[in-house]
Amino acid sequence: MNIRSIIRFAAGLSGTAILALCASSNLQPGKADLKSAGALAFGPDNILFVGDTPAATIWALDVKDSASSKSGGSVEIKGVNEKIAALLGTAPDQILINDTAVNPVSKNIYMSVSRGRGPDATAVILRVDAAGKISEVPLDNIAHSSVKFVDPPAASTNGRQVETITAIAYLDGNVIVAGLSNEEFSSALRSIPFPFNGAVKGAGIQIYHGSHGRFETAAPVRTFIPYEIDHQKAILAAYTCTPLVKIQVSQLKPGAKVEGTTIAELGAGNRPIDMMVYEKDGKHFILMANSSRGVMKLNAENLESYKPITAHTEATGVPYETIAALKDVQRLKKYDDGTALLLQGTAGSMDLRTIALP
Repeated sequence: MNIRSIIRFAAGLSGTAILALCASSNLQPGKADLKSAGALAFGPDNILFVGDTPAATIWALDVKDSASSKSGGSVEIKGVNEKIAALLGTAPDQILINDTAVNPVSKNIYMSVSRGRGPDATAVILRVDAAGKISEVPLDNIAHSSVKFVDPPAASTNGRQVETITAIAYLDGNVIVAGLSNEEFSSALRSIPFPFNGAVKGAGIQIYHGSHGRFETAAPVRTFIPYEIDHQKAILAAYTCTPLVKIQVSQLKPGAKVEGTTIAELGAGNRPIDMMVYEKDGKHFILMANSSRGVMKLNAENLESYKPITAHTEATGVPYETIAALKDVQRLKKYDDGTALLLQGTAGSMDLRTIALP
């Protein structure tokens, strides 16, 4: 059966007015004391979710950005890291751009940034408007709420605390968080109801890694998208070296042990960075940015038809092509129905720009 619909990456798209009102009323003004700013995702009613790994916390921030725009036009900011450093009064080598997100209502771009390096770095959230103006989102007095994990990995666990939060998305009233926990299956997907009302344990995830020839429970999901497969809501997750796995959303219960279904092996020696899904000419595709294999364009039709990978194998499963023109892509997000947003370049100089979807 063909996939004819995608799970809408929420931000008001799946929320009702009642949900938005409840979400807003749950937030309280004051200082949002982020220890770090990492993974980003939008939810309903201007709410930006921010992953704070050292604090094992997800923050919900009301960025008050509701002016509607069907398309943000084109974006082309050369040396965006240099411009950010100048705005923050520091040198380009003293900032890290950790993630990007697009407000699907206003089309403004948000960036999570570390000012400084190491444990003393300051968390910063930036906004880029349609004119390319970069401004800081004040965190000293912003309506916010937060939820702290009950099962984060210990700081001494081989430095793996940095992978407590690797990616987040909002789906149908829940914040889905990928990363690690302190449980037996340390690879975790947390489905946290929003508005926040206390922490929940993550579901432990086991997958079969074809290129490694074994089951694994300790490798975190690196990036994922909510997706509808055969009329069922699923998480399509990518791991290092690079298995592509589908996981049923309905199984993500607190403390559960869940086995994902590996439907592709996309090549060893590679770390997936970002994924997005889009429709073109009546068909669905996935773009995936990678550390060493460039940007892959995968055919997202009929994903339920691929046999589970349960034995040692190399590249196989869902077909893809490499978009040779796209080099050094560090972040990749859907901007609007016809364009993608790229953070592109090396540590020395990065550009923020939009491209037509391939």
